[in-house]
Amino acid sequence: MDLIKSNDIVARRVAAMVNRVAGMKENDEYYYNMPVTELRGGSKVMVDGREMEMYASYSYLGLVGHPRINKAAQDAVAKYGTGTHGVRTLAGTLDLHNELEDTIAEFKQAEAAVTYTSGYVTNLTAISTLVGRGDYVFSDKLNHASIVDGCMTSGAKFRRFKHNDMEALERMIASAPADAAKLVVADAVFSMDGDIIDLPRMVEICQKYDAWLMMDEAHSVGVLGKTGRGIEEHFDMWGTVDIKMGTLSKTIPSVGGYIAGKKDLITYLRHASRAYIFSAALPPAQAAAAMESFKVILDEPWRIEKLNANTDQFIGGLKGRGFDTMMTETAIVPVLCGADETAYAVTRHAQKNNLFVLPVVSPAVPVGLARLRATVLASHEEKDIEYAMDVIAEAGKDTGII
Repeated sequence: MDLIKSNDIVARRVAAMVNRVAGMKENDEYYYNMPVTELRGGSKVMVDGREMEMYASYSYLGLVGHPRINKAAQDAVAKYGTGTHGVRTLAGTLDLHNELEDTIAEFKQAEAAVTYTSGYVTNLTAISTLVGRGDYVFSDKLNHASIVDGCMTSGAKFRRFKHNDMEALERMIASAPADAAKLVVADAVFSMDGDIIDLPRMVEICQKYDAWLMMDEAHSVGVLGKTGRGIEEHFDMWGTVDIKMGTLSKTIPSVGGYIAGKKDLITYLRHASRAYIFSAALPPAQAAAAMESFKVILDEPWRIEKLNANTDQFIGGLKGRGFDTMMTETAIVPVLCGADETAYAVTRHAQKNNLFVLPVVSPAVPVGLARLRATVLASHEEKDIEYAMDVIAEAGKDTGII
């Protein structure tokens, strides 16, 4: 390919995005990358000099800024410093990393666990390490981009089935060669829609066709189950998921990701997954914060009870005001707007009334399904949720959604 033409193509791609962002800013439609300057306790934050109520956070249990978690991070810096000595395989492993992985394994009722530097990398490396050419990987159509990228990177035959359609999954998996390695992977809670995967049926299919099952629990830990342990606890199906993936940057207010499972699986990933072998270790403060977070979840079960109550109030109240919240069953609450422009207009009204909520538009979601992707937290108070719903309802009436 001609180098000049290649560079021109790249330049046009860059220019197209720059122009789109500039146009959104001119039309007062750009609400991304807004810096939070201060935590104000509970669910309140300072943004652009204003105190706003946070409805875009992944901190479902309100653990960001928790004093026990903050102190654990501070103590780790005092003991270990701010970084490590390299990759985990060589000089980068601290006793703190091993303790964190033991804590995760116990929390997820698994034999062992391994941690990585981000949730995205965790999915990418786990999937591409476990399956390859000649194998089959089956993925829900609404799975997170990190799952999709892991499937594509693996080189395995990549099959996507209709969202939460177990009959479609079974048809696909039945058509694969009986002797081929098979991996089924899905989000436990879907990040754009808030609904829950049909784990009982999926487990039945995987067992019938001798397939491995991987669950991405980024949005289910701290959200599903009586003690917040996730989807296996939610369905009372402990031991049915082979590969338990999760993040350390959502309910857990740190950074990183993990895989929990059988000891042999974890040993294999430690010695075969490129993201473990070639990435620097988690910083001490982040490892300590993550470890303390799992302990706080178990020590403060009222947070899960409060989250469930707030979720019911928010979903029920929005539906009662006439909104379509799609299929959500969890703290992720889509407020369907339809057109991208409508989602921007509702967001603009919410932001001007001190609600930090964000739009999700095409191509992140299909054209015509633009929405607010609102999240409710355990730290929200009833009166604050009522205010938020009233503000969104005002915008809904102004834009003709309701």
